[in-house]
Amino acid sequence: MLPNTDELAEALLDLAVPHQDIDEAVRLSRHITSDTETLRILDTAVTDLVQDMGQLRGTTLDLPGLPDASSATARFFPLYVFVAALPHVWAHHQERGIPDDVSRHTLADVGRCVAWYRRWHGTGGLLIPEWLTLHFHGELYQLGRLQFQRTRIGRRTGASIAAAGLPQTPGEPALAVHVPDFMGPLTPQAVERSLALAQAFFTRHYPEETYSVATCASWLLDPQLKRRLPKDSNIVRFQERFHPVRPLTAPEAPEHLEDMEPVRFVFGTTDVPLDRLPRRTVLERAVLDHLREGGHWHVGRGWLEL
Repeated sequence: MLPNTDELAEALLDLAVPHQDIDEAVRLSRHITSDTETLRILDTAVTDLVQDMGQLRGTTLDLPGLPDASSATARFFPLYVFVAALPHVWAHHQERGIPDDVSRHTLADVGRCVAWYRRWHGTGGLLIPEWLTLHFHGELYQLGRLQFQRTRIGRRTGASIAAAGLPQTPGEPALAVHVPDFMGPLTPQAVERSLALAQAFFTRHYPEETYSVATCASWLLDPQLKRRLPKDSNIVRFQERFHPVRPLTAPEAPEHLEDMEPVRFVFGTTDVPLDRLPRRTVLERAVLDHLREGGHWHVGRGWLEL
């Protein structure tokens, strides 16, 4: 169930929801609590979300929507699901002895996704709610600059690890590294601190799982960036930590192209024509020049030993 309006506002503050979106979210919550069918959908979503809390699903969860998907209430509906699930994820964190600051920083990703929605659409709402189901199922944690998702070594990564002569095999535990936005520069010092925090955190709070490998799948690992950025750039130094999993797919295979992925993260939109986007930084110019010259961007994959 949703808390009352006062407690709902406090919960939204705990989730780092921007102040400008709290009033609307609280006001629209009346449409949830006053409608039996909407409450049923909410309860079902929460039940599915918190089922087998802490177990590895291996994928995100698609949350149900409301019948009128275009309504303002529907835009905020996933937010209400996460608020209603808060007691469950807090209980799991407490059971695992997870520090309050880690819980707070992890679940504050809700506010980041609200901010992203307004940046993209100009209204209140919640962007990519399925991503947040990892946070609310005890599978992902914010530790310093980076986020770490409990997962398992995949087949391709396992082959790359075996080629390096290491014993880890597909199906064994691994930490997937994610690089959130709005968290400052990706400096080597920040990355090193996060990796150290992750090793200590998972050893202490998930002692039954041995994590000796971290993986990453991101446009930040596209090796073409090395040809566009200075050697001492934070992105290049981040790339160099990882062993590449496999060569990137040939540019002529359009189903594997991710041209808009760096545009989305660097500029916060894919709706503006490329020739109207700013060219203020080295990274902005690198992303745009590569596309204007007929190049394509890909999501690179890599792994490192912890």
